[in-house]
Amino acid sequence: MKKTFHGKWICAEEFSHLIPRNMYHKEHSPALFNLSENDPKNLHYIFKKSFTLRKTPGRYILRISADDYGKYYLNGNFIGQGPTPGYIESYHYNEFDVTDLLCNGENELSAHIYYQGLRNRVWISADLRMGLIADLYAPDGKVILSTDESWTYTELKNYSTTGFYGELVQFVENYDSRISKGEFKKAFLKQNDDIIFADAPTRPVDVYEIEPVRVEKLENGAIFCDFGTEKTATVRLVANGKSGDEIRILCGEEVDENEYKVRYMMRCNCLYDEKWILADGENTLDQFDYKAFRYMTLVPSSEDVDIKSIKAVVRHMNFDDNACTLEADDKVLEAVFDLCKNGVKYGSQEVFVDCPSREKGQYAGDMTVTSGAHLWLTGDVYMLEKGILDHARSAKICKGLMAVLSGALMQEIADYSLQFPLLLLRHYAFTGNKEFLASMLPFAEDMLAHFAKYAREDGLLDGVKDKWNLVDWPRNLRDSYDFELVKPIGDGAHNVINAFYVGSVLKVEEIKDILGIPHQNDGKKLAEVFNSAFFRKDLGVYVDREGSDHPSLHSNMLAPFFGFVPKGYEESVAAHLMNKGMVCGVYMSYFYMRGLCKLGKHGFVYDLITSKGENSWYNMIRDGATACIEAWGKDKKDNTSFCHPWASAPITVLIEDLLGVSFDGTVGDHHIPEIAGHIKMKIPTAIGEVNIDI
Repeated sequence: MKKTFHGKWICAEEFSHLIPRNMYHKEHSPALFNLSENDPKNLHYIFKKSFTLRKTPGRYILRISADDYGKYYLNGNFIGQGPTPGYIESYHYNEFDVTDLLCNGENELSAHIYYQGLRNRVWISADLRMGLIADLYAPDGKVILSTDESWTYTELKNYSTTGFYGELVQFVENYDSRISKGEFKKAFLKQNDDIIFADAPTRPVDVYEIEPVRVEKLENGAIFCDFGTEKTATVRLVANGKSGDEIRILCGEEVDENEYKVRYMMRCNCLYDEKWILADGENTLDQFDYKAFRYMTLVPSSEDVDIKSIKAVVRHMNFDDNACTLEADDKVLEAVFDLCKNGVKYGSQEVFVDCPSREKGQYAGDMTVTSGAHLWLTGDVYMLEKGILDHARSAKICKGLMAVLSGALMQEIADYSLQFPLLLLRHYAFTGNKEFLASMLPFAEDMLAHFAKYAREDGLLDGVKDKWNLVDWPRNLRDSYDFELVKPIGDGAHNVINAFYVGSVLKVEEIKDILGIPHQNDGKKLAEVFNSAFFRKDLGVYVDREGSDHPSLHSNMLAPFFGFVPKGYEESVAAHLMNKGMVCGVYMSYFYMRGLCKLGKHGFVYDLITSKGENSWYNMIRDGATACIEAWGKDKKDNTSFCHPWASAPITVLIEDLLGVSFDGTVGDHHIPEIAGHIKMKIPTAIGEVNIDI
């Protein structure tokens, strides 16, 4: 096995002899351990090493990783941060070019390492693994510095462990600047090292400072800041004061009528209310963990506090705002495009997060929507490919694949697993990479074999009990779906899971056709069985379950999407979908609109994208959103986040289905209605930039 690091994992003394916990289990199976109040949590450490260097021409590369997460510095200058969340069998690391930060003579490499200790969607934490590992490579390829027992460390005691945000994703960062760093002591080696590294480094997020676009002094002495749009960022402040002075930091996604203007008790159940205690003189606060916010109010405890600098340190994966642009006569279309673009940009962290506030996790089904939009917006397949690999690696936990990818919260959603082949075909459409496609096919086949265990004699799935049957979310946007979606699901065959299953079988067969692998055309036969069970010829539509008379929107959108509506009934299904309108959630709107486009109803789909109705993207804008949000409006879901890229379907639908652009750069006939007026668009594809002017 290739040795990724010459250095050793170093850690704090209290972690050195701990036996790592196995965090993996099926969702409905008990965890292999119980969390304890005495478990380590919310711990910050500084590790450092001084060394002497005689620089030679060429590039110096730092290879580094941390558990759970680290921010890295050379001679006091920020290098970068990471790693990407990952499973311990394919743990991630970063490589940074540090040539320009090194100097002849004395240098110091340091790392701020964080162990969170919570079981959530963010990292594989609460596992008692903590530490730092690094190698510094000279231009000749030799390792000139590695982590070992000669490094020193100290714990940062400035952070208080009081409260957390959202679904246990982040601790409140109350910070006391009066507390100095403790004495540095010798680092310890991790005695139980079971981590295996991934084959290649991952990219770090881009990190950069911005200032507020508007600052307002309130009558009560507070300072209100507007950063222009939703951001994913940390807070960086500089202030003068006396020891014990405080600054209250309130962040939020909306303004409010309270005395501080910002709605810091956010709809997504994050109470962004933190306290910074100052020391004498000038103080700098550089928060560690990120939030999602647009507005911030600073409340000094005294008139003597002088806030000298207010900045947000924005973070997201590499994103060129100019790679994909839209100019249109239809300003609603422009506004919806920008809304979705912002959601994808700030929701693309080291992974595709469902939201950068309440959950901060990568969900497989969200990725179906987000990765398509991201690929069109950036022309960069990196995030999609890494997401596919994360999905495949979850097969170690369940061959039927997990819903939360590379996090310690074990959640399974049947609908999401069955979309895995869609991601593979998207990757192939952009790259033409048959080798990667072939390497992923066994995971897709194993996934189908897992679900086949629930198949009855005719092949339809009956009672998929080990995974949540989602259909749509929130519950009130399932269009009165006529099947009890309890967890675990009861006996019986229902439409949506079986539609995804049929589609998944068909897509795996499409992959085999691309690879020249023979198969039995089971998908076509299964589609016929599906139509026999759920299609009502007397109604001309699909119903939700066998014996039902209820034809929900959801039960009629997937057959068109996957292309197995009974011949001769395309118009009746299309008419039903159009009559229903957008009574689904933002996630399933992706399948709804693309299914309608396959039925030839492009003009109606354009009207959906530019609608100003109650369930529309424009309604998000009307509610003050600057990034696509979790539901159709701020009051449409009880914990709505204002940045949720699973709502970015209009980008893919506009480019692929309405403009007729393919990932290989082919431009077919467009289906933009005349009422739209002029549209000019720059779109990245696998062969370069495509320009649309219609």
